[in-house]
Amino acid sequence: MKFRPLHDRVLLRRVEQDNKTAGGIIIPDTAQEKPMEGEIVAVGSGHINDNGDVRPLDVKAGDKVIFSKWSGTEVTVDGEDMLVMKESDIIGVIAA
Repeated sequence: MKFRPLHDRVLLRRVEQDNKTAGGIIIPDTAQEKPMEGEIVAVGSGHINDNGDVRPLDVKAGDKVIFSKWSGTEVTVDGEDMLVMKESDIIGVIAA
């Protein structure tokens, strides 16, 4: 299935965090917080301003980003759990 977010929304995949602490203690899945880091898979066409102009998004597919803790809507695309959120929920892009 192809999925393209609309307007100023992005589709992203959460980056899996390590389930071990630095000391080697394994953290069970039920005790782990969901990561606030992800990789953008697809982006919409842009934000529509009040005057009808479209402003392109500042992020693109492949960018690694940090987003707000409780943002986004969980969706399943091709059997994979992903998030759809507005660009404004993204805090920043991680420089490579």
